[in-house]
Order: sequence, then structure tokens, then C-alpha cells
Amino acid sequence: MFIRLDIVVRTRFENCMETRRVVTGPWQAGEVNRIDYVPSLLVGFDTETTGLDTKNDEAISYGFSVYRNGVNVETSQFFAVPSRPMSPGAQRVHGVSLDQLKRMRLNGEALSAPKAAVAAATRLGDFASEGATFVGSNPLYDFTMLEFTLRRHGYDGLEAFGASPSLITLVDVVLHDLAIEPRGPRRPYRGLAQLCANYGVTPGGHDAAEDARAAVEVLLAQIAVNANTRLTAVDPGVGVIEADQTEVRDISSPTGHPI
Repeated sequence: MFIRLDIVVRTRFENCMETRRVVTGPWQAGEVNRIDYVPSLLVGFDTETTGLDTKNDEAISYGFSVYRNGVNVETSQFFAVPSRPMSPGAQRVHGVSLDQLKRMRLNGEALSAPKAAVAAATRLGDFASEGATFVGSNPLYDFTMLEFTLRRHGYDGLEAFGASPSLITLVDVVLHDLAIEPRGPRRPYRGLAQLCANYGVTPGGHDAAEDARAAVEVLLAQIAVNANTRLTAVDPGVGVIEADQTEVRDISSPTGHPI
């Protein structure tokens, strides 16, 4: 089922700098408009990493959270043994050490860095072939690090997998939130944890799978706010849709698709 999206995050092949985590790489976030329809396939994507350098650090876990017609059907992750050292700061954030990851690999619970990168890119490409809308908090960071990891280990980049941000629909919930409510003294910070608190979403706690899930749930809450704004603009008598009521998808849109 295809559900129309008003303009979301467009990306283009250039160098870019993101505010929360530095992205030194090929893509830049473009224009962001408010979204008031739920896409039929939403895929949250997140990583935990060895550090913040997209060119030189690597992911230690890749998380996916899949929503079909607004319903969660999968939240999962897999781990990787990075070929880069773990920074103390990163380990404090996610709580996973390099020694733990090496033991996990011996037990068949983690992949090598190249195999994990290919597995992540393949999954992203498979979802992209279904027309997925990808969701994350500063997702260009995760995509850019994956791009450099693939190339470092001798593979083609994300474009070869059909998963380049220049080719897919990618929503950054932080930028989308700023389109809903510009930055101001009431809400000066818009990281994923702050967005979860604002919309009543259970935070992911720096677990890749759970952060991916939280990003999608934040987007669904944002869409509920946007849909309510649109409906009340047409009919002021329409009742308020609470931000945590993702059942907003049951309301008909002007095109006959559920919101």
C-alpha cells in the first residue's frame, strides 16, 4: 500500500556538518516539511559505535525497527567486532567493551566488521526496494559511518546496495521536530532522549535496536500532531489527537489512505 508523504528530508551528495554528531561525508540534509501521513513501511535505523568520527570509527551494533502500516513487526540488532579501537567515551555511553564483542564473536553472537557492514547495507537495500521510509535521530551520521566502513574494507558504498541517502526517503526526527516547533527557550534541546520525553515515548537508552524503535515512535507521535493540526484547520470541531495515540493511522486522509 502506498501512502503519500508530503515533502520529507531530501538529501544530496555533498559534504555536511550535523549539529549533534559531526558528519564528515558525502550527504547533506535538505528541506524538511511537516509530515502528516504514516508511510506504509517505516524502518528505524540506528548504530552504536566506537566513537564519533564517521570516517574512522565503526559501528559495534546495527539496530532495525520495522513498522508496517503503523504497527511494529520487528525490532532487532546484530553486533560487530570493530577493526578500530573503542573510545572510552563511547564505551561509557553504550556499555559494551571490545573484549565483550570479541567473546561474543567466539560464541557466534557477533560478526566481523566487514560482514556486519555488508549485512546492514543489504538489509537497508532490501527495505529500500520495498519503498521504505527510513527514520532516525541524526541518521546521516549512521549512514555515513556505514559508507566509510564499507569502503575501508574493500566494498562498494551504499549506492551499490540501493541504500544511499541520495536515493532513499530518510526522515531525521530532530529536523522534523524543528519544522513542527522551531528552537526556543521552552525546548532548547532536541536529542532523541528529549524528543522521547516530550512525546511520551519510552527511550532507547543507547541500545541500537531500541533507539531505532524510539525514533519511529517519535515520528508517529509527530505525525499525530501534524495530522491534528491539518484536521483542525479544516474543521475546528475535530477533537485533539494526543501525541501518543498512534491510532491516528485509522483516520482517513483526503486521498483515502489512512493517516
